[in-house]
Amino acid sequence: MSLCLPQKLHCNGHKDCPNGADERRCGDNIGWADLFAGTMQEPDSVDLVFFDECFLQEFPDTCDCIQTEVECVGVNLSAVPQLSPNVTWLSLRSNKIRLLSDYVFSEYSSLERLFLQNNGLHTISKHAFSGLHMLKKLFLSENVISSLSPGVFRDLHQLHWLMLDHNPLRSVSQDTFTGLQSLMYLSMVDTSLQQMPHTSFCQHMPALDWLDLVGNQIQALNYSILKTCSKLEVLLLMDNRIITIPENTFQSLWKLAELDLSGNGIQDLPKDTFKSLSKTLLKLNISHNPRLHINPDLFSHLTHLQSLSLEGIEIPDVQTKMFLPMGNLSHIYFKSFQYCSYAPHVRSCKPNTDGISSFEDLLANLVLRVSVWVMAFITCFGNLFVIGMRSLIRAENNLHAACIKVLCCADCLMGVYLFFVGVFDVKFRGEYNRNAQVWMESVECRTIGFLAMLSSEVSVLLLTYLTLEKFLVIVFPFSNLRPSKLQTVMMLSSIWLVGFIIAVAPLMNEDVFGNYYGRNGVCFPLHSDRQEKPMAKSFSTVIFLGLNLVAFLVIAISYSSMFYSIYKTGINATDVRSRLHKDVAVANRFFFIVFSDALCWIPIFLVKILSLLKVEIPGTISSWVVIFILPINSALNPILYTLTTSFFREQVELLLCRWQRRPPPLKKDRKSLTSSTICMENSRPHCYQPPVHIPRASLATADPRYG
Repeated sequence: MSLCLPQKLHCNGHKDCPNGADERRCGDNIGWADLFAGTMQEPDSVDLVFFDECFLQEFPDTCDCIQTEVECVGVNLSAVPQLSPNVTWLSLRSNKIRLLSDYVFSEYSSLERLFLQNNGLHTISKHAFSGLHMLKKLFLSENVISSLSPGVFRDLHQLHWLMLDHNPLRSVSQDTFTGLQSLMYLSMVDTSLQQMPHTSFCQHMPALDWLDLVGNQIQALNYSILKTCSKLEVLLLMDNRIITIPENTFQSLWKLAELDLSGNGIQDLPKDTFKSLSKTLLKLNISHNPRLHINPDLFSHLTHLQSLSLEGIEIPDVQTKMFLPMGNLSHIYFKSFQYCSYAPHVRSCKPNTDGISSFEDLLANLVLRVSVWVMAFITCFGNLFVIGMRSLIRAENNLHAACIKVLCCADCLMGVYLFFVGVFDVKFRGEYNRNAQVWMESVECRTIGFLAMLSSEVSVLLLTYLTLEKFLVIVFPFSNLRPSKLQTVMMLSSIWLVGFIIAVAPLMNEDVFGNYYGRNGVCFPLHSDRQEKPMAKSFSTVIFLGLNLVAFLVIAISYSSMFYSIYKTGINATDVRSRLHKDVAVANRFFFIVFSDALCWIPIFLVKILSLLKVEIPGTISSWVVIFILPINSALNPILYTLTTSFFREQVELLLCRWQRRPPPLKKDRKSLTSSTICMENSRPHCYQPPVHIPRASLATADPRYG
């Protein structure tokens, strides 16, 4: 009895069938890889008897000879050496042969393979290859050949492979390939070829079955160029500059099995472009043509197709019926794994994850699923606890206490964001793929993305404001640069307004920003990709590498200046031990504040820079940044700015003292400019504050805001 397994269980590294059939033949060797393996097998490969004896009477001492094969690799030859005429295999790779003169190989009529790669070869005379009637494979790769004389290959009637890749060839005349009636494989990768012959490319190469023109600058492709290439099986045209392809371009390619048009600028393919290839084409790659519009009926004729690549292409009107006619399709590649739900009959669909989300789940692995709840709880509980305690405990500086509570409100939004990510992960558990596209375009996704951006930017601006306020208190202690109540309210209102504008701006115009928040399953716009709108990329860069980077530098420089000021004003203190103790405590506090900011923002800066430089960033890194790194400040701010301050600890002790009706523990010789509190055992606790002299060296801890 046979089993029909869903797509996600095929080729997943686990045998779901008793006989393991679901894990067999998972590799995509369709097309040239299969043909190449067959071509590499020599007809006489069954003969396993080899001799080390050399059958040549003449060959250079610096070369190696086995039977009739000579290898002179990297021995500084400046010219073709003298050899016995019965040589059949000659490798002259990585030498210094700059010129091939006329008839230089004419004595070697038995030569079948000739390797001339990486010689700095720049000139090949018209009759250089004359007399090589038996040559089957010629390698001229990685030289500096800029032109080829017409008819230079005239005598190579048996040639099967011609490798011209990585040369600065600009154009090829039709007469260049005269005489290549048996050519099977022509490779011209990265030769900067701009102009194709005006007549058919295969006019003098009727046996050509493999044409590799990767990485050139070809702009035009039409029927007349390929009309005599009827035996062509592999056509590779990736990374050129092709913009349009007429409907009848491939009409004469009756045997074409693989076609690669990836990395061009193709904008449209008529619906019958591949109609003539319906019975032969096995592998089609049109990936990374970012402006290409996919006609819903484009693949309707490709009933024999086995592998289809559509990476880097947005398909806004994607439908299941687009892929159903391809009943033999076994491998398909999309821009994002969310499209896989529209090709459920295809055995292998890639990608099956973006590092954050997987085929089945919004959060790809168990660690992320657990961590999002842990981080949400820590962030929400910590900030709500501080808001509650700050509301209960008397503050000596109400303006600063209000700023801290506002900061906690902003940070709490990050916890809310993580909480909703966890909720929707649970909602889509096991069937995320079929909901992914709808989820990322939904109002819910955009809303939680808005909350995350609002929280992040308001928190950044508030931390910068609090740092500058602290900087003025410590570095300029006797100045009158203190914000009034009205100024503080206006500043806090302005910060929230700026944060709101930053977060809501991408939602105002989808034509300009695209789906700014819905580019991944967690709805946070950190990573840039090729499909991102220019305005969205610029906006994101200004925020993450402009505003946030400047804020981080301001905080780091300000805390460094504050510590230096504290250290310098405390130099003359009489109690050296006490001064050192205070300096170390302040240094530790400042270090952890700056360190937490660096731990949060520097990875974000690096990810953004690398994505702008088009460096491939694994999706797992993005998931760790969003779930762990981004909320670090939101989780730690309550500890750094409230729970570790001496004033807050003393007030909590006082609150507990009143609650338990007993005196708090007294500390000997404690110097503090916060309330020196003594609770008396009366009908209710009684506190008094003795007067204390304020030396300037103690101003680092003088303000109760800073502990």
